[in-house]
Amino acid sequence: MGDRRPGNRRALLGDAAIAILAREGGRGLTHRAVDREAQVPQGTTKNYFPTRESLLEAAAARMAEEHRAAVERLHSTTPAQVSPSQLGELYPALLHRAVNGDPTQLLAMAELYLEAVRRPGVRQALGEMAIANAESAVALHQVAGLDSSTRDVGVLDAYLLGISLSLLALPPEALRRIGLDDPYSLGLGVFAAAVTTPAESAQSECS
Repeated sequence: MGDRRPGNRRALLGDAAIAILAREGGRGLTHRAVDREAQVPQGTTKNYFPTRESLLEAAAARMAEEHRAAVERLHSTTPAQVSPSQLGELYPALLHRAVNGDPTQLLAMAELYLEAVRRPGVRQALGEMAIANAESAVALHQVAGLDSSTRDVGVLDAYLLGISLSLLALPPEALRRIGLDDPYSLGLGVFAAAVTTPAESAQSECS
């Protein structure tokens, strides 16, 4: 029958909302659609999230929760002596996974950004998610000896989001013509653009 605890039910509904946003866009996100996706009795989603805005906020909160958990898993498995260049290799991998793996999270994120433009509650939830994502990533950067701030990581996340959407949405010829056809170089490039490494910091102090 599955775990019926409220926290797990909220997570289930949040996951269902994310899947619908990615597959059908914002217009497809209804309480009944989430009930069907989550395979719960009709009316369940409305009991937990009475309005559509609260449902969108729940999707944003669930994405933030999953992102923090992923970063924590990565942090726990990262060697103590990881270098900045090794950490930099993570970002091409993230681009590759977002576009060539399962794009659900990326597509749902794009839909949430569009909804946030017109819905203050979703904007607030999305802002909290962005801050939580940046703060969780800062700890990972510190393992590599980087003095990254939430601003540095926030800019890096914004770069990655924009590039990921372009890679996913534009045809190959257009990507080639505008220089976005090499995800590996792009990932390394945005990391270098947003993050100051110890070597760069030392050079700046000496100049």
